[in-house]
Amino acid sequence: MTSARSSSLDLPDAEATTRLGRALAVELRPGDTVLLAGEVGAGKTHLARAAIQAMLAVDGRSEDVPSPTFTLVQRYDCAAGAILHADLYRLGDLRDLDDIGLTDAMGQDICLIEWPELLGQAALDDALLVSLEPDASGTGRTARLSASAPRWQPVLDRLMAGGRSA
Repeated sequence: MTSARSSSLDLPDAEATTRLGRALAVELRPGDTVLLAGEVGAGKTHLARAAIQAMLAVDGRSEDVPSPTFTLVQRYDCAAGAILHADLYRLGDLRDLDDIGLTDAMGQDICLIEWPELLGQAALDDALLVSLEPDASGTGRTARLSASAPRWQPVLDRLMAGGRSA
């Protein structure tokens, strides 16, 4: 097993977060899981929305991508495959993962999961973790990307090459 690798990107404004989401979208394929961590307002939904909209745009589609805070999961189908965007903040019990279709989707579809710490033991070791936190200015954020699975190593290299590392 490859040891975990971690990189940081400065995201000085919302547009930089959008660019990271678009760059990530290019890399995603069925079976990928991206865990989005950070406090309320850190930019998790913004990043997921940018990635989903970029994947839909490949199909010539433009649609609103709402936060799944109350639905827990939103599903999108596109040329890249099925995309599930989950917000686990209100998840009552890990058994609910089956009810919302997330258990079956992880490792099969593209999954973008907010509040991954609520997954407990269900978290995948082969996922990409993106942790977002506000920067000192209060207008930007820092994204820390980490993964141990070999699948993500070249992805991290490309994402870092396209962004400004911290």
